Amino acid sequence: MEKKIPRLRLVSSQPSTAAPKIHAEWPRTIDLFCGAGGITEGFRQAGYACLYGNDVMPEAVETFKLNHPGAIADCRPIEKVDPAEIRAQIGLQAGELDVLVGGPPCQGFSINAPERFLNDPRNKLFRHYERFLEEFQPKTFLFENVPGLLSLGDGKVFRQIINIFTALGYSVTAKILFAAHYGVPQERWRLILLGSRMSEVAHPEPTHFAGGRANFRGGSTMTFQLDDSDRERLRAAVTVRQAIGDLPRLEMGEGAEVIHYDNGGSADSGYAKLMRNPAGMTFNHYAAKLSKQNADRMKYVKPGGSWRDIPYKLLPKGMQRARRSDHTKRYGRLHPDGLACTVLTKCDPHWGTVFLPDQNRALTVREAARFQSFPDTYKFLGSRVSQYEQVGNAVPVLMARAIAGQLRTHLEERTPGTKSVRRQTKELAFG
Repeated sequence: MEKKIPRLRLVSSQPSTAAPKIHAEWPRTIDLFCGAGGITEGFRQAGYACLYGNDVMPEAVETFKLNHPGAIADCRPIEKVDPAEIRAQIGLQAGELDVLVGGPPCQGFSINAPERFLNDPRNKLFRHYERFLEEFQPKTFLFENVPGLLSLGDGKVFRQIINIFTALGYSVTAKILFAAHYGVPQERWRLILLGSRMSEVAHPEPTHFAGGRANFRGGSTMTFQLDDSDRERLRAAVTVRQAIGDLPRLEMGEGAEVIHYDNGGSADSGYAKLMRNPAGMTFNHYAAKLSKQNADRMKYVKPGGSWRDIPYKLLPKGMQRARRSDHTKRYGRLHPDGLACTVLTKCDPHWGTVFLPDQNRALTVREAARFQSFPDTYKFLGSRVSQYEQVGNAVPVLMARAIAGQLRTHLEERTPGTKSVRRQTKELAFG
């Protein structure tokens, strides 16, 4: 008998036996470490069909399956998955898969992790990505992670990964992309490796002008460097106000898992119009209650401010001992005309900027999802704690979509007989 999870229908630990039905002309992907499906959603918007997704988190797989019903959703540790069985199940020959996407969990690579050792078992999960590459021999691949991977072991792990991919016959390019350069209203950096059996793949050029602090290895050599001349030719970055200003206003304790846009602002920005559900409702928009201590602290924090605005006597003991130059995002309030800070896996003011610019409460799951550029039709399942985790772990949808478009062009130009896939998608003209 299947184990019951409250409010969820558990995805079986064995993948379903039915191969997904897809349009014959759509490029095909599979998504490893898929989480809630941020990469797959970006690729879907760019005209791809995902055949298979794997993750070990049941709630995330439930979310992935709900939003991508055409894909096989497999909730098992990747170590227990046989790539040959999956390839046979979805009916592909070696070399037929267009793109293998995904990346292992990043906790062991992050520069923010308390311990960063080469023997961290999480840092060996990329070996299972390698097993799928060997079995499927896809035409191209996308491997994503945090920039901290570059400095782990003084670059040893990164060089090892590049050598493995190259030995398998792929031309590999690596770049650190800034999500805000692709219309995502958030400060978020991701290390993106693109590989192709045909030739090198260039990373997508920025479409939006935004500045970010690249304080990590590769920040000056592996990122797109924009200057004032780019400001004139690129679209303006999408701001917090443009991203979430139209959503229904809430007091702490208000909201619902399904909520209509009534009592919200009008969708004046192009970004809000792009995100909105034509059915007139969205999901996961509930404002949690804060503790009395945090509610009292929040009232002192101005837009763009942080814990340094809070009276000393109200600060947690640990923060009372902190230098004013440290922890600049803690107990932060978003600025309406700026970018959101990196969306975290917990909506906890002690760890990041989660207070609304003009409402005395913390972010809802939907608002966090807007900052990750998930459309309002995308519903997250599981407990609210799990929903925040799923959103925070995701790759921003619009950044994934930009990469998908670049790979699609590469495939169409270099694969004989490949038909151009044209899908009706909304224009990304935000502002």
